Amino acid sequence: MAWFFSETEITGDSYVLSGENEKHAKVLRLRAGEEVTVVTPSGGQCDCRVIENNLLKVVGRKKCENEPDVFVTLYQALPKGDKMDYIVQKCVELGVGKIVPMISARCVSRPDEKSLQKKRARWQKIALQAAMQSRRGIIPQVAECVSFAQAAELTRANEQTVFFYEMGGDSVKDIIKGKPGTIGIFIGSEGGFEPSEVETVLKKGGRAATLGKRILRAETAPLAAMAIIMYQTEG
Repeated sequence: MAWFFSETEITGDSYVLSGENEKHAKVLRLRAGEEVTVVTPSGGQCDCRVIENNLLKVVGRKKCENEPDVFVTLYQALPKGDKMDYIVQKCVELGVGKIVPMISARCVSRPDEKSLQKKRARWQKIALQAAMQSRRGIIPQVAECVSFAQAAELTRANEQTVFFYEMGGDSVKDIIKGKPGTIGIFIGSEGGFEPSEVETVLKKGGRAATLGKRILRAETAPLAAMAIIMYQTEG
């Protein structure tokens, strides 16, 4: 069943696919009678049937229950090349709520503002496509790229912050207890983190965590972290 996101609430008994949704419907070659799902900004799930072309008839409504109970924000230090594309795609599939790209001390990739804006637009489109494929209840936001210091300040909004550090830390099961509503996780680039960066987050209430005895690649670590968080919180 095809999965779409509406930019507005659906109040009537019909809905017209437009913009990127219409393009996607053409790619899928939807036919009259086929069933599709449209998710609204408030998290409502509308079960629909194709009438003709891009016109849908709403045949049922309910709350989308595909979202994890915990809202995870990933603070990801920019990796080299196009690795961020892969990180965004897979972390959205795994249930991330928001992705905040950041520039840490050891980042090799340091694009200028114009390049960052283009990259962010691409990452957001990747997030949309991944959300449709994995049948998410929201489209996770890819925020503007920030400095490490700014990312550290943003963690104040999270109930818990887990700093995955290549030099070691506690296990996630010892850090996350119960059912926190919001969790922030920090993942480094190829060079990892400076000790001073770890201290900065720890002073703000974060906890250093380990992903095991082996050092993971920059594009592997966030996937492993997300999988562990989802398992630990039963997301």
